[in-house]
Amino acid sequence: MADQPASLRPVRILIWVYLFLLIVEGAVRKWILPQLSDPLLIIRDPVLLGIYFCALRARVFPGNAYVVLLGVIGILSMAVSILILYDYVPIKVILLVTLYGFRSNFLHLPLIFVIAEALDLEDVKKIGRWTLLLMIPMAILMVLQFKASPDSFINKTVGMGEAQQLSTAGGKIRPPATFSFISGPVFYLSAAAAFLIYGALTQGVYKGWLLFISAASLLAAVMVSGSRACVLAVGLVGLSILIIVLVRPSAVNKIGGTLLALAIIGFLLILFGSHIPFMREGMDVLSERFTSSAEVAETTVVGGLIERVIQEFTEPLGYISKIPLAGYGLGLGTAGGARFLVGKGTFLLSENEWVRIVAESGPILGIGFIIVRVAMAGKLLLASLRALRAGEVLSILLFSTAFLGVLNGQLGQPTTLGFTVVLAGLCLAAAKVGDPTNEEVEPDEDTGETPLPRRSVFADRIHGRARDTDHTNGSVDR
Repeated sequence: MADQPASLRPVRILIWVYLFLLIVEGAVRKWILPQLSDPLLIIRDPVLLGIYFCALRARVFPGNAYVVLLGVIGILSMAVSILILYDYVPIKVILLVTLYGFRSNFLHLPLIFVIAEALDLEDVKKIGRWTLLLMIPMAILMVLQFKASPDSFINKTVGMGEAQQLSTAGGKIRPPATFSFISGPVFYLSAAAAFLIYGALTQGVYKGWLLFISAASLLAAVMVSGSRACVLAVGLVGLSILIIVLVRPSAVNKIGGTLLALAIIGFLLILFGSHIPFMREGMDVLSERFTSSAEVAETTVVGGLIERVIQEFTEPLGYISKIPLAGYGLGLGTAGGARFLVGKGTFLLSENEWVRIVAESGPILGIGFIIVRVAMAGKLLLASLRALRAGEVLSILLFSTAFLGVLNGQLGQPTTLGFTVVLAGLCLAAAKVGDPTNEEVEPDEDTGETPLPRRSVFADRIHGRARDTDHTNGSVDR
């Protein structure tokens, strides 16, 4: 990054601060300053505004269609919400609720594109190294939380109340690590899996000891998570290897040995882990969690998961005709907005993200916002596929961690919002690998020589045809 202007340095520093707060804010809210839990809910917002200010000064704040549409839809949603709530709710409460709704839905999403502008592939690799290093203490903490009783100090929730963490099977809670709830580990473990696979596929990027210990830590954390979402999130990252193989068939030979090594290591870890009490208990809890959910839904484990995924995207269709054209008010569906309105965090509208959006902003603005999020997920996919064709696999691995959050992640939940924008931004940053036409070229099977990289016609006109070695310029040639 030495070739980047000094004006970008404050942006990059503040992005690192944002990442640090994302990791520790839950710990501060539940263990260190529980009495300030509510104000600390938005602890990253001042840093975010600082990033935007510095990005504007450095002229890297995005002005693309996504950001413009987010601004237009957000402002219109706020204005409409104030008008429809004015006769029923005090103006101070209206402003607090709608501002929190604007913050949750629209304010943080442009950070995706700021991260993409301010960071590059080397920065993403550094973030990956820290992610793998922190995976070790994160896993230890999750194991301790899994073994502790649900009402122990280490398992307390944010704030001063007596509420407990979400439970799973066997009388255990779902360990949240340093985060407020299990949603944090879901994203963190998937990010660790992405960087772990990238390190395994890319020689020399991370130390071997780090890959091995972080792999063991990741497996232990998944085993004690008690969360189907954790298992599925890490599984999605693993499935992205299939995309790598399909898009770049030449990668099969290169990653085949690595995949075999990873499979053997995983098998050994599970085999020996079955003799470790907490690992064996964790596997039993996870198994019970999957089977009991399937029994409740009267379907198979796989069938139940598929039905749940489909419902996330189809449920809004049944509510569109029942929701007022202007909606019920921006922010009413978030836990933070509900706290301003009724004094406690709860879901007043729906836990389904797309239903919440449509119910808050109405069918027109709500569906407009959903379309923007779908388009953003599409942009991430196209960018990561271009990078993959150019030979870089990290972007597609990070795409597998971010796309569901961009599509329909619960942005009203601060940890989900933070990880969504960070992982999506890192996905785009890792995709900046130059001209995709300059793909890695394999040696010719007959001659054994490596052909020159392909260039565009425009580049040939500027630099000349390097392949045309028969033509000379006489004494001018050097």
